Parts: sequence; structure tokens; C-alpha cells
Amino acid sequence: MSVEIQHITKLFREQKALNDISFNIGTGEVVGLLGPNGAGKSTLMKIITGYLSPTSGNVIINGINTQKDPIGIRQKIGYLPEDNPLYSEMFIREFLEFIGHIYKMKGLNNRIDEIIRLTGLTPEQNKKINTLSKGYRQRVGLAQALIHNPDVLILDEPTSGLDPNQIRDIRDLISAAGQEKTVILSTHIMQEVEAICDRIIILDKGQLIADEQTVNIQSKSLAENQTVLVEFDHNPGKEILQKISGVGTVLQIKENKWLLQSQSIEDIRPIIFQFAVDQKLTVLSLAEQEKSLENIFQELTKKK
Repeated sequence: MSVEIQHITKLFREQKALNDISFNIGTGEVVGLLGPNGAGKSTLMKIITGYLSPTSGNVIINGINTQKDPIGIRQKIGYLPEDNPLYSEMFIREFLEFIGHIYKMKGLNNRIDEIIRLTGLTPEQNKKINTLSKGYRQRVGLAQALIHNPDVLILDEPTSGLDPNQIRDIRDLISAAGQEKTVILSTHIMQEVEAICDRIIILDKGQLIADEQTVNIQSKSLAENQTVLVEFDHNPGKEILQKISGVGTVLQIKENKWLLQSQSIEDIRPIIFQFAVDQKLTVLSLAEQEKSLENIFQELTKKK
């Protein structure tokens, strides 16, 4: 089940919430949709699900334009919005039965049993929704998104309000769903993205600013802004180290240990080794300092 986003633009009067966004997602991909508050993530998700129409552009799901068949497309999509609207006076099973009838599902009772087990709702299954903790309400929202076994799963902050054990359980569930579904996940928890997302798409001010495989985005950032921790057998001095080709920032950590940063696209480690040879230094240790996804996100979205 493919999802094609074709030149999506969305205007709210004079404000441009999304500006010419395009990307494709294939079956079996779990994609993290990231961005600061107000970047356009929730707006894009609502457009993909058909709850909001774009000003221009198209969303194509498995070859079908969502604007031409919005009802049919919703049968194929499971959606957990950020505000997780629930009928709080209903019992959990009653609510899931109501959602199942909307989708005209067969074998609904068995499916409700299965989805309650999958989402960890078994201990609370006989309670009213308004008596549940925030974490369990979030599980009910996820259950309603999954109950009709959709081909595309759109999740806006799915682990909000969950404790660490619950977060792990929901991550496992999303990862399992991603084996056979197309999953788009919006979250502010970077560890969550690193744990379960194959690919990362970053929006900022309505613009698409990054679209990379999770395993590649760190290496791309490191190439553009490389930091190396090096220790010599004796102290060459800051002025000497600043003469190394490509090195910009030089920071002394200990007597003979230095943090060297380069914005060159060239790997500076061989240059450092050659420098050590020329200066008759011995390199005791040299390690590239990896950035966290949070660091990379901040660099890409920081205010100019």
C-alpha cells in the first residue's frame, strides 16, 4: 500500500501551513514525521486521512486520489489524532463495537477481543472510558485506529501520556504493524523515532527540509559538521591544532585531549593522522563523536 504526497500546499487565509510538500511511502515503511510545533505535521496528517482538503496538490493512496473517493479511502486508513477524541461515557468494548459497526466489520466480537489483547487493554476492558488514566485512553485511541485492520496507519503522538513500560509495548505494536502496513508516526520523542522508524521526514515552517533513511541521517549530518575527539602523547597547543586543514573549532578537554570540529565535507581523521606524523606526535586515541537525532533535529530546524 503506497502513499504518494504530490505537491501539497495548504493555506489558512493568508497563512501558508504547508508549501509544496512531496514524498512517497511504500508498504512496510515506518516513517517518523518530525518538526517543531506549528511546522505543519498535524495539518499534513489530516490531509492524508481526508479530514482536511489541500489548497492544491493530491494525496494518492494505492493509486486512488483521496479527494475523489474520501469515504473509500478512510476504510483503508487508521488514524489516531493528537487530541484522541473518544466517547467518554461509553465502555471500552461498547466504543470499539461502535467503531467496528461504522466500518461494517464481520466477526467483530472476535476482532474486539484480539485488539484489546494487542493494545494491552485487557485489565481495563470492562470500564467506562472516562474512568481510565490518560495512558489507557491513549490505548483505546490506538485500538480504534487498528480495529478494522487498515493498510495505512497514521499516528499523531501515539505514546503521549504513557509510562516507560507502556511506551515500549506500543512501540512493539507499531513495529509489528509496520511489517505489513504503511505507518506514518508523528512524535516529539526522538528515542521513539530512532527505535522504530525506518525513515525520517522533517518539516519546518510548512517546508520539507529533510527526507532520509534513519540510518543515513546521522552520517549525512556528521559529514557536514564532523566532530572528533583526539588524544596525543603530548600537548601540541591550540594554535598548532588550528592550522589543521578543515578544522574550525578547537576545544581542549584535558592536558593532551582535544575536541576538533570541522564543517568540511572531507573526513578529517586521515588529515589529523598526517598532522600527527608531521608534528612527531603519537595519536593515543581518535573517535568520531556521533550526534544524537535530537542534535540533528535542532540543527535543521533552528531559527536563522
